[in-house]
Amino acid sequence: MAIQSLFGTPPPDSPSTGGGSLLDRLKAGIQKTRSGLLEKIEDAVSGKKEIDAEVLEELEYALITADIGARTTAEILERIRQQVERHMLGDARELKSLIRQHLLEILEATERPLPKVTEPPAVIMVVGVNGAGKTTSIGKLTRRLQSEGRGVLLCAADTFRAAAIEQLEVWAQRTGADLIRQQSGADPSAVAFDAVQAAKARKIDYLIIDTAGRLHTKTNLMAELEKMRRTISRVIPSAPHEVLLVLEATTGQNGLEQARKFTETSAVTGIILTKLDGTAKGGVVVAISRELNLPIRYVGVGEQIDDLLPFDPEQFVSSLFD
Repeated sequence: MAIQSLFGTPPPDSPSTGGGSLLDRLKAGIQKTRSGLLEKIEDAVSGKKEIDAEVLEELEYALITADIGARTTAEILERIRQQVERHMLGDARELKSLIRQHLLEILEATERPLPKVTEPPAVIMVVGVNGAGKTTSIGKLTRRLQSEGRGVLLCAADTFRAAAIEQLEVWAQRTGADLIRQQSGADPSAVAFDAVQAAKARKIDYLIIDTAGRLHTKTNLMAELEKMRRTISRVIPSAPHEVLLVLEATTGQNGLEQARKFTETSAVTGIILTKLDGTAKGGVVVAISRELNLPIRYVGVGEQIDDLLPFDPEQFVSSLFD
């Protein structure tokens, strides 16, 4: 698959991460979800010729335990019932392809094309609650963009914790990216302003801004995100081009309320879903996408620096069912 880029498709000479290797890594990353979901679906339909109440009940259990969400699960079951009533679906073995199709439709419905940036820098703000893996995701995203042949500048606008600046500094060293930082306690908007000015002057392709982890209930901190957005747009009117919310796959449905608040106050444009490899509830990809009406941009499937993969709905669904 072609990796999406804010500048269009990657340059022809950028290293390929695509095709089989990307799909294989995604399959390996969602192995727990895949085996759990497929096993339960197989159990539900095994040896059954007709689709009865018992089959539907077992399917409901399979979908709910994969964290696909009550709303999506109810829709899938309703669609099955309707097709059975119309005699369009008689064989229990056909259920798998119907479920697969419905999940793909949901994920494709929330896809959004990336805004096209004609002149660098493309500005990406990264937001989220404490502990979701924001800074690590930034490091991995930096490496991925560099693999496309792009230059990346990092901005340490999480000035509440000295450790956050140091952590980002470590990632800057690991990836060879430059870092714009100030002292702990500095005004985050001032740091962001400096970074945007620097990225523009240096004609750097991407500027990635780390922000302080904050609970969605802290209105003053949420207001600060809005202030940062306004500050950035004074330098580049169309920026930030992407606001990526980092969520943990392991939080399941609990993360949705937090995410809703972020989308309301910080104009989130996409999701980075981390720790997908550590859960059997990877169906939360579908629930998040559906409930927030936002695209999943990247998924984290491991600890290594290259373990942040661009998300593609068709590949995800294929990885679950094929």
